[in-house]
Amino acid sequence: MSSDVILDRLMSLHPKVIDLVLDRVWRLLGALDNPQDKLPPVIHIAGTNGKGSTQAMIRAGLEGAGKSVHAYTSPHLARFHERIRLAGTLISEDALQEILEECERANGGETITYFEITTVAGILAFSRTPADFTLLEVGLGGVLDATNVVNKPALTVITPISIDHTQFLGDTIEQIATEKAGILKRGVPCIVGPQTDAALEVIEARAARLGAPLLVYGQHWHVGEENGRLVYQDETGLRDLPLPRLIGKHQVQNAGMAIAALRHLDMGDDALEAAVTQVEWPARMQRLKTGPLIEAAPLGELWLDGGHNPAAGLALAEAMDRLPKRPTHLICGMLKTKDIAGYLRPMARHAQTLHALSIPGETATLSADETAHIARSVGIDAEQSDSVLSAVKTIVKRDPEARILICGSLYLAGAILRENG
Repeated sequence: MSSDVILDRLMSLHPKVIDLVLDRVWRLLGALDNPQDKLPPVIHIAGTNGKGSTQAMIRAGLEGAGKSVHAYTSPHLARFHERIRLAGTLISEDALQEILEECERANGGETITYFEITTVAGILAFSRTPADFTLLEVGLGGVLDATNVVNKPALTVITPISIDHTQFLGDTIEQIATEKAGILKRGVPCIVGPQTDAALEVIEARAARLGAPLLVYGQHWHVGEENGRLVYQDETGLRDLPLPRLIGKHQVQNAGMAIAALRHLDMGDDALEAAVTQVEWPARMQRLKTGPLIEAAPLGELWLDGGHNPAAGLALAEAMDRLPKRPTHLICGMLKTKDIAGYLRPMARHAQTLHALSIPGETATLSADETAHIARSVGIDAEQSDSVLSAVKTIVKRDPEARILICGSLYLAGAILRENG
C-alpha cells in the first residue's frame, strides 16, 4: 500500500524511535492550525495495563448508546490503519495517504519521531470528521506523550500502573505513576482503576494540586464477579451485567473502568451492557479460528495474547485458570527490554512446554536461546523453534489436541494476525 511507503519515509525523520518531548508535536500542530482544539469531546486514557481493552469497552458502550466515536490506539497489530478509527470505521487507505502527506508537508523535513507525526495525523483526521466523542490512548507515559495536547478533555482514565518501560519512565512505581498522572488536567474528572498504594498517592497528590476530581476504584466505585455475572456498584446503585466477552479477572476490572466512565458521561444501561457484550479487541486472549496455524493443528486449540510484562503474565495465568483443563503449550517471543522472567513465572503452572523464538523483523527481539534459558529458570521445560508454524507442528505431533498459546509481544501477535487474521 502507498501509505506504507509514506510511513517508511516518516520513520527516517528522527534517529530515535522514542524521544519524549512535546516541542516537535506543538510545532507541527501549530503549522496545521491546531487541530487538537477542534476535536469532539476527548476521553484520554493512560496506564500500564488495560488501556486498549478499556478503550475498546468504552467505545462499544458509546456506540451501543448510538454515539459516533473516534478512537486512536497504538501500536497497531496487522496494519497501521488500526490506529485511527474515524467515527467507528478504520481510516481508509486513501484518507490515510492524504493525511500523512499533509503532515509530512507541514513538517517541512524537520526532526520528528514516527509516533509524533502519526499521532498528529490522527488528531488532524479526527478534527475534520464529525463525531460525538474522541478516545485517545496514550502511547508511552503521559506527561510527554504526543497525545497529551488536549487542554480540556471531557474525562481522563488511568488504568492500573505497574513496572514497564523503565528506560523511559523510571524504575519505581512512583516515578512511573508521575508520568502517567501527567494526563490529569485542571478541573477534569479522572476515572482511576485499581492501583497500588504508592501509585494512588502520586495520582491523588497531582489531582489535588490541579483540582481534578477523582473517581477511584474501591472508594467511589466497585466491580467484581459474582455467580458468573459482573456486578458494578457506585453511588447511584448496583448494576448486574454479563461478564465481558474478553476473558479474565483483569477484564472485569477493565470493564469496571469503562462502566465508571460511561456512568460519568450519563450513558444508560444499554451502553453499559454493550460495553461488555459488544467489545472486540484483538490479541487479548483471542481464539484463532482461521489460517495456516489452524490448518496445522486441526484438533488443537490456538490462542493469541500480546501481553508482555509481569502484570500481564499474572492476568494471563488467571485467564487460563478459567478455561477447561487441557494440556497447554506456550509459543513465546519477547523483546529484550522486558522482564521476561517476571512475565513467564506466573504461567509456569500451566505450561507443559515453551517453544521460544525470535520475533521476525524486530531488531530488539530477545533471541530464542535467551528466552528458552529464562523459561527454564522459572521452571518451564523449554526448547527453541525457528518459527511459530514449526513450533505448532512440533507440539501437535506430540500432542494433537493440545491447547497452544502464542504470547509475549504485541509485535509477535501482529505478525500472527497478518497471516491468520
